[in-house]
Amino acid sequence: MAADATYEERLSELEATTRTLAADNESLRAQNEKLADERERYRALYQQTLETCKKLERGLLGQKAERLPENEAQLTLQILEALVGEKREKRDAREEEEQPGDPEPKPRRRKPTGRKPLPETLPVVEIEVIPEDVQRGGLDAYERIGEEVCDVIERRPASLVRVRVRRPKFVRKDRSKTSADVSIGEPLELPIERGLAGPGLLADSIVRRWQDHLPLNRLESIYAREGLRLARSTLCGWHEQLRDLVAPLVEAMWQDAFQSPYLCTDATGVLVQAKERCRRGHFWVVIAPERHVLYRFSPKHDSQAVDRLLAGYQGYLVADAHAVYDHLYTDEKIVEVGCWAHLRRYFFKALTSDPERARAGLAPIQGLFGIEREIASLSRRKRYEARLERAKPLAEKFFAWCEAERDAVLDETPIAKAIGYGLNQRGALLRFLEDGRLPLHNNGSELALRRQAVGRKNWLFVGSDQAADVNTAFVSLLASCQIQGIEPWTYLRDLFSLLPRWPRKRVLELAPVHWNETLEQEDTQRRLASDLYRWVTLEDSISFD
Repeated sequence: MAADATYEERLSELEATTRTLAADNESLRAQNEKLADERERYRALYQQTLETCKKLERGLLGQKAERLPENEAQLTLQILEALVGEKREKRDAREEEEQPGDPEPKPRRRKPTGRKPLPETLPVVEIEVIPEDVQRGGLDAYERIGEEVCDVIERRPASLVRVRVRRPKFVRKDRSKTSADVSIGEPLELPIERGLAGPGLLADSIVRRWQDHLPLNRLESIYAREGLRLARSTLCGWHEQLRDLVAPLVEAMWQDAFQSPYLCTDATGVLVQAKERCRRGHFWVVIAPERHVLYRFSPKHDSQAVDRLLAGYQGYLVADAHAVYDHLYTDEKIVEVGCWAHLRRYFFKALTSDPERARAGLAPIQGLFGIEREIASLSRRKRYEARLERAKPLAEKFFAWCEAERDAVLDETPIAKAIGYGLNQRGALLRFLEDGRLPLHNNGSELALRRQAVGRKNWLFVGSDQAADVNTAFVSLLASCQIQGIEPWTYLRDLFSLLPRWPRKRVLELAPVHWNETLEQEDTQRRLASDLYRWVTLEDSISFD
C-alpha cells in the first residue's frame, strides 16, 4: 500500500510538472509569435525609413518623375499580362528573334544632328565679304561665279523708346485768339491714365515678372542697364492699376469656365510678408480644359476657401482626396472625380518596403495609363466605349486584388496606405468610366501650379494679400495664353491698347481662347491701328515727325 501511495504521489508530481512545462511552452510560443510580429513591424519601419532616405536623395540629386527602372518595368508588364490573362504577340516575336544562331540585330539609326532651319520671321542683315585681291584689282576685273552663304544668329541689345507726343495748337487767322477758338488734338489714351508707361513697356514688365519669374529687384537692375531707373514701388503701382483694368476680363473668364462639364483644381502654399514672421497663404488653380487656366489666392486652405473658389459651379470636379473638398459632394451638384496619378504615387512609395505587392498594384495602373495614351485622339463617344471595353475590366480586377490584400498587409506601412487609399476612393477613381471627356488623372493642375512654384523660388513671398490677387490675375492670362499657343507679350500689349475703350458686354472676346478670332475682326484692327503707341513697338514702325 505504501508503495502504491508513493507511486501515485510521484505520478501527480510528474503530471503537475508536465502541465507546468506545457504552460511554459505555450507562453514561449506566444512570446515567439509576438517577437516575430514585432520583428516584421521593425523590418517594415526600417524599409520605410530607407524609402524616405531614397526619396530625399531623389529630391536633392535626381529626377522626381514616377518612372520604373527598365527591369522593374519588365516585371510590371509580366504581372499585368498575368492579371488580365493576355499574352502579347510582340513579346513572342521578340523571343523568336533572339534565338541562338540568328544574326545580331541592326543598330538603331541615330537621329541627324545637323542645324535646324532658322525662323523666317527673324530680321536679316546681310554682310558681303570681298577677297582682298579682288578689292585691290577692282570688281570690274573679276567675274562672279557663285557664292557660299552661312547664317549666324546675333543679338541686339533691348531698347526703350522715348515717345514724345506733340499736340500743336491752332487758331483760325480770321478769328480772335480766345481759348474757345483754339484747336488742339485729343490726348492719346493710355492703359494707365496720365501714366509714364505705354502698352509695350507695361506688357514687358508683366511678362518678365510672372512669365520669366523675375523678382522686382532684378527688374530694377535690368531696366537700369537699359537706361531707365524704375523703383520697384513704381512697378508695383503700375501692376495694381492694371489689375483693375483686366479684372472684368478675368471675371468673365471665370464665369465662362464654370460652364465647362468638368473642372480640374489643386492648391499650393505661398508665403505672405508680415512684420515679425511671414504667414502662409495658398494659390489655387482651376482649369477649364482647352479654354482657361485660372488662379486665385486665399489666406487659408479650408472649406470656406473652396466655397469661394467654386461658388455657383455644378458639374464634375477632378481633385485630390483632401478633406477640404468633401462637403462639396454632399448635395451631388458637384461630382467627385478621383486621380489615378495620386494613387500611383502611393504604390511608388511602397516599392522599397514591399516590392512584390507594389509591382502587382502598379501593373494595372500602368495598364490604364497605357490605354488612355492609345485612345487620347479618339472622339468622346469612342473613348467612352473603349474605356468600358478595355479599362473597366482592368480597374475592377485591380480593386478585387486590393480587397484580397487589405487584411494581409501591416497597418501604417506604405503598401497598406496605398491599398487603403485606393479602396477609400474607389467610387471617385471609377468615375472616369461615366464620361469620355473625364480625365484619368489631375496632372494638368499640378503642372499648372509649377508656374507658381518656380516663381516662388525666385521672389520667395508676396508682399500682401492684395499683391497675391494681382499675381493671380496676370498669371491667369499668361497661363491661358500658353495653352492657346499665344505669344504673351504681343497679347498683353494689344490687350492694354484695346481694353480702355472696349465694350464691357464683349469683354470675353479678349480672352486668350477667343483672341485669334477677335484679331480677325475689322473693328479690332481699326481700334489697334488707331493706337499710335502700339505702332512705335512694331519692327517697321512709321515716323510721326
